[in-house]
Order: sequence, then structure tokens, then C-alpha cells
Amino acid sequence: MKSLNESSPSNIQTETNLSADTKRKEFILPDKPVTVIEPRLSFFNFYELWQFRDLIYILTLRDIKVRYKQTILGVLWVIVQPLLMMLIFTLFFGRLAGIPSDGIPYPLFAYAGLLPWTFFSNSLNNSSNSLVGNSALITKVYFPRMILPLAAVCAGLFDFLIAFVMLVVLMFYYGIAFSWSLLMLPVLTVMTALWTIGLGMLMSALNVKFRDIRYALPFFIQLMLFITPIIYPLNFISEKWRWMLLLNPLTGIIEGFRSSIFGKPFDVPNLFVSMFVITVVLIYSIFTFRKLERGFADII
Repeated sequence: MKSLNESSPSNIQTETNLSADTKRKEFILPDKPVTVIEPRLSFFNFYELWQFRDLIYILTLRDIKVRYKQTILGVLWVIVQPLLMMLIFTLFFGRLAGIPSDGIPYPLFAYAGLLPWTFFSNSLNNSSNSLVGNSALITKVYFPRMILPLAAVCAGLFDFLIAFVMLVVLMFYYGIAFSWSLLMLPVLTVMTALWTIGLGMLMSALNVKFRDIRYALPFFIQLMLFITPIIYPLNFISEKWRWMLLLNPLTGIIEGFRSSIFGKPFDVPNLFVSMFVITVVLIYSIFTFRKLERGFADII
């Protein structure tokens, strides 16, 4: 009678066959993937983005729908946020602190600065979390990852256009006449969008690797609110320190917004400084994003 611990020849043969099959499979499998999907260019491929333009539209529309889904006020929140901030700034800084507004009614002065600022702050916050928030999409299919922060900024443009309607209402209320300088607004809006895209791409790429970004970014945005001429005009700051504010591109952009809306002369040198800083940051952000893009799916 055979012992229970004793293996039968059939079991030994089965184990041998399994071991042989395992070794054969291990031998057949390659050490590296046969096909590697990667960007065609090392820096920037505009044609690739153009091929995925439908995806940009779909993601932008999705962000807009998700943002206002199951809300009572819906898209009216776009107007409520800068409007409430305008009222608070008017009360504390315009009335109590007596901060000048260059002869412009302070509520309109503050709203003209809050309009591009709200677009910048909300879009930057959304674009910085765009990669982490779409981790399931990134790990399943290839597409230019740059599309995600870009779509977040495009969704912010929708909010900007709605909030602009309130600015037109305020201009009628305070009797501000329309002038040809308003034609400069699209250029200033594009500059704001490029500045937001540059910072958004950089922050989103760093957020994948360093999750501290999501906690540090709101503090950074709050700090920028006070070093940007929103609650005060640029000439309110001493010339000795004014150059530091000009390193912030929003300084020239917001001053340009006010000049365009109120028909005042544009400070062209300040606008050129803003364009230069935006260009440098945008190029650096694209380079950093493309460099870190290869590892997004592995560490996200």
C-alpha cells in the first residue's frame, strides 16, 4: 500500500509538464515591450494636438457640465463669485481704507481687475489637478497629456465670457462709454490664457510627482492676489518697488484691461514685459511637461 505522501507517476509527469510550460513561456516573453507609444517630438508637436482637437472639445464640455451639475444657481456662480468679492473689496478697501481708483467708480474698478483674476485663479487650480483627476484615463489610452490642462483652461474661458456680461451691465450702470480700445480685450484675454496654460502645465506635471502642490498652490494663488493690482492701481505703489509687481504678468494684463475698458492710454512697456515673462514661462513649462510626461502613467 502506497503512502499518502508518495506522489504518483502521473502527478510527477503533470508537475514536470507544468514546469516545462512555465519555462517555455518565460523564455518566449520578451524582456521589453514590442511597441512603445511615445510622443513624436521631444519638445512640442502642434500637429498632434490638432489631431486630438475633438478630444479637447469633449473634455472641455465635460468639465463645464460636471462643474455645474446638481447646483442650484448653475452657471450664475460664475457671476456671483467676482460680484461678491467686488462688494467686499468696495466696502473694506474702497470705503473704509480709502484706496484710490484713478477716478473710476471703485466697484467697476475692482470688477475690471477681478474678471481676469478669477479666470486665472480658477483655471490654474483646475488645470493643476487635471492629470491626477484623470489618472484612470491616462493609464488606459495614449493621447497628448497636454490636452488635460489645456481643456481645463478652455473651460475657464467659458466662465470668463459669462462673467464679462456682468461687466457690460456695470458699464451701462455707471455710464462708461464704449470705445475702440475694447478691441484690445481679446489680445489681453489670450495673454491671460497663455499665462494660465503655462503655469497650469507646470503645476500639473509637478503635482503628479509631488502631491504637496495641491496644498501649496491655493496659498500661492492667495498670495498673488495681494501682489497683483486688483484692489489698488499700479501707481499706488512706490516706483522703487513697482518693478517687482511687473514681474507678475497679471500686473500688465489687468492694467491693460482697465485701459481697454475705460478708454485710457495703454502702458506698452508693461505689456511687453508681461508678454516676455509669459513666453519664457510657457517655453519652460512645455519643456518640463514633455520631460516628465513619460513617467505619468507609472507614478500617477
